Amino acid sequence: MDQVLSWLESEQPDLLCLQETKVDDPLFPLEAFKSAGWHVHIHGQKAYNGVALISREPLEDVRCGFIGELPDDAEANELGAQKRVISALLNGVRVLNLYVPNGSSLKSEKYPYKLAWLGCLKRYLDAQEQRGEPLCMVGDFNIGLEARDLPDPDRQTGGIMASDAERQALRDALGERLQDVFRVFEPDSGHWSWWDYRSGAWDRDRGWRIDHIYLCDELLGLARSCVIHKGIRGNQQPSDHAPVSVDLDWPPTDDDGDEPFF
Repeated sequence: MDQVLSWLESEQPDLLCLQETKVDDPLFPLEAFKSAGWHVHIHGQKAYNGVALISREPLEDVRCGFIGELPDDAEANELGAQKRVISALLNGVRVLNLYVPNGSSLKSEKYPYKLAWLGCLKRYLDAQEQRGEPLCMVGDFNIGLEARDLPDPDRQTGGIMASDAERQALRDALGERLQDVFRVFEPDSGHWSWWDYRSGAWDRDRGWRIDHIYLCDELLGLARSCVIHKGIRGNQQPSDHAPVSVDLDWPPTDDDGDEPFF
């Protein structure tokens, strides 16, 4: 908690998207953020999952769960039992914050659940597109989409978080509309956002890049930078993920005024 507040104070983003908050909404530490001047929207559950939006200015049209775009979709309603989806408008941009299921293993019952979830995400994005809002989609995707996102692709490709079915399901959801902004600035391998606690991955720098920011074409050309804040992972008692940020020249201007940063 202290590390999150410290990062907010030092970086001053317009919006911070949190995943895996693991707490029921009544127990979320709202006051700690509000007393520091931040606006908070949460969608959580006890011990598992949970997403939140922490913003400098008030957000508009906050929507929780897949039913935020798919109110009549029975599967969206069923999948909504796990709190993994929240979105809102920030300066006219729809920001979608996701915590994608891990899948556990290819033989686990959680694996087909993950694929069904990604299929529902595609329908969700198709519905959102109809409103014509510019879209920024962020989160822990629990998928290394390409070989360069894995430390040992020859061995890891085909396994959980790197299977053909997971990758194709995410690509289907992205379609032609959404692009990985980090790869605009950093095309090479060796950039990680998650280091497993259990395998000493941090000490060996053997991470995965599974935390992504996807932008529609309208926003992609306005991106000034996309950065993995790797140093945060080296803190005492850190998250196993490092923050990822994007800096946008939005709304488009000819001057050097404030731009959305999240």
